[in-house]
Amino acid sequence: MPVRMKAVKSSDDEDKLREIVLNANTHHDPISIAGMQHSQGGQTLYPNGILLDMKQYNKILKLDENKKQITVQSGVTWADIQKFINPYGLALKVSQSQNIFTVGGSLSVNVHGRDIRHHALIETVESFRLLNAQGEIINVSRDTNSELFHAVIGGYGLFGVILDVTFQLTDDELYQIQTKSLAYDDYSAYFTREVLQNDAVKMHLARISVAPDSLLKEMYVTDYYETDDRSQLEKYSSLKRETIIAIPKFFLGLARLNDWGKNMFWTTQNTYNENINDSYITRNNAMRSDSTFMEYDSFNKTEVLQEYFVPVHQFSAYIDDLRDSLKNEKDFNLLNITVRYVEKNEEAVMSYAKDDMFALVMLINQGTSKDRIEDTERVIRNMIDITLDHEGSYYLPYYQYPTRAQLEKAYPRTAEFFALKKKYDPKGRFMNLFYKEYHQ
Repeated sequence: MPVRMKAVKSSDDEDKLREIVLNANTHHDPISIAGMQHSQGGQTLYPNGILLDMKQYNKILKLDENKKQITVQSGVTWADIQKFINPYGLALKVSQSQNIFTVGGSLSVNVHGRDIRHHALIETVESFRLLNAQGEIINVSRDTNSELFHAVIGGYGLFGVILDVTFQLTDDELYQIQTKSLAYDDYSAYFTREVLQNDAVKMHLARISVAPDSLLKEMYVTDYYETDDRSQLEKYSSLKRETIIAIPKFFLGLARLNDWGKNMFWTTQNTYNENINDSYITRNNAMRSDSTFMEYDSFNKTEVLQEYFVPVHQFSAYIDDLRDSLKNEKDFNLLNITVRYVEKNEEAVMSYAKDDMFALVMLINQGTSKDRIEDTERVIRNMIDITLDHEGSYYLPYYQYPTRAQLEKAYPRTAEFFALKKKYDPKGRFMNLFYKEYHQ
């Protein structure tokens, strides 16, 4: 989504960041805030605005080992934090599987991960400082400026610049990986009985097949069991990157081409899952998966993500309806669906977890021509309708396919969110294409 900006500005000094905001007020320039710029829906761009690049504002300020708390500047990446805390035997409570994102960006979209005991990122945050639209720096927590606490986290950069953040850590742990294949209609019961009710299971993810031969019927699960022998933790504690990149990259490339490739990719995924059974991994390493194999460059195609949340008890019926809607969409190139779990949490005004939810993350290959975009939009809007019919919601950071009506149904506090935006930023200093698209 290329957009021509008036200027790109950055600094590692909060006084200079404040000066940028004050100058924008003087010249009536809109500001869009950027970290790694992985939000696809226009949250970091606004035409002819100032792009405030926060990556230089990236110091780790304080670690309190006893309280298991860390204070960092918002441009720091999760990889930087992991490198710093790993020698102390500490780990993140919540982060995405990949660690390339900035803390400020992750807060702004209120991320979640594969941990089933700690859920949305907002749960771990103690406080942060915010540079607001008036150029003031204020403290924000559940007790101080609490209205902003719940609006800024998951607020997509519309309320100001997150400066430094204090959040909770936890102990690094050693996990043994257990994998299993099962049918989709056994998944909810399996998860509730074998995962959620088993305190030894700390992390979980699943994948459901998009291969034509087993479309939305076969699944495999990966569970991470805490080991009793902590003496083995040091053996595995060095931070690592995935090294087997060529094979998944090759088979994902086949999956982009045709149905045969999709069937082969699913077979390969299952084989890999079997190979990692009974292996060991630390918590920090489980939160730093490599996405290099997903890199993709094409002249007339691109790849986008979608993420849908559906209540655990609705999963099987939801999948049946989703399969019925997709089986005749021959031109819709769905490459992968990963399933995670998020417990109900409505702290954020724009909360996606209105119930205990399974989160389905979808990777889609689509054309970039006008008719291909419109066709993808039609299919995605239909999938969102199905999700909403099953009391679900969808994740906001992705391409602006959903309608305003779908947004309001998925996020019942949308009007409140936009009213808070008007209250705290009446002149619209902080702007992005998400706000332009959906605010009326």
